[in-house]
Amino acid sequence: MTTTTPPRWSIVVPVFNEEATLPRLFERLYAALDQLDGPYEVIFVDDGSRDRSVTLLREQFRRRPECTRVAVLQFNAGQHLAILAGFELSRGERVITLDADLQNPPEEIPRLLEAMDRGHDVVGTIRRGRQDPGWRRWASRLLNRLRGATTGIRITDQGSMLRAYSREVVDLINRCPESNTFIPALGYVFARSPTEIEVAHDARTAGISKYSLYRLVRLNFDLMTGFSVAPLQMVSLTGIAVSIVSLLFVTYLAVRRLIIGPEAEGLFTLFGIVFFLLGLLLFAVGLIGEYIGRIYQQVRSRPRFLIAELLPGHPADAGISGHEPPALR
Repeated sequence: MTTTTPPRWSIVVPVFNEEATLPRLFERLYAALDQLDGPYEVIFVDDGSRDRSVTLLREQFRRRPECTRVAVLQFNAGQHLAILAGFELSRGERVITLDADLQNPPEEIPRLLEAMDRGHDVVGTIRRGRQDPGWRRWASRLLNRLRGATTGIRITDQGSMLRAYSREVVDLINRCPESNTFIPALGYVFARSPTEIEVAHDARTAGISKYSLYRLVRLNFDLMTGFSVAPLQMVSLTGIAVSIVSLLFVTYLAVRRLIIGPEAEGLFTLFGIVFFLLGLLLFAVGLIGEYIGRIYQQVRSRPRFLIAELLPGHPADAGISGHEPPALR
């Protein structure tokens, strides 16, 4: 298991302020991978941590340099762009993503590989007995349904990042240059034979979740606007429907005025209707702004991420910045 031997498996682990869980992660992850029959590489991508995570990653590289790679991003790019950085560095035939918080047990990795042995090129996971607060599970189910209805992408548990991808799918993902993306959805789009399996889910042993309710909502905005124009079409259809109803209502008021004469009643009802229409208009403007904002971010062509430090520093990896999609390997 040396750096000159092409690995069969690449495990990509994004890290952000996880110094409390990293020692236990190292112990369990390498123990699980050492049971596999073949060479592997673990690619840790530090996403701008402000604690001692980078120091711990450097120490782990010194302990296991033959199968460990560390990429330190220059700034916090976000979980999915950190995974993309790991994808661009990966060399394995199969690439597995894993969060660093140990809520998805590393011991489940062989089960994903077994599913790929059955012919699947993307293996998603469904967390069994989720150890998350009730509001988080409820919000996740609601947003999953909304995302499925607008994009057509059927991912049962979008929050589970323990997933496996074939090299072909990873290469296709690496060719996508968009600034805002969602890795599991891209994998689903490019997969010929995706599947999902149930995996265990543990409670956090340390630290707090990096995804607040606001970030979950933002993530679903990225999903809906990045993979579908259905929200725009829904707003257009709603506008048509409201216009028709408004026309009928104005006609009704005109006929009523001709028959009954001027009336003072109904002023507050009119205010209510106006406020409803104003709210609908603001929602439509905000939705259009989401799309325009993503276009603005894309046309600036700024690097999606910058690798400030790479261990080991292979010459072939020099200059990786997420600015342009790499050529297929």
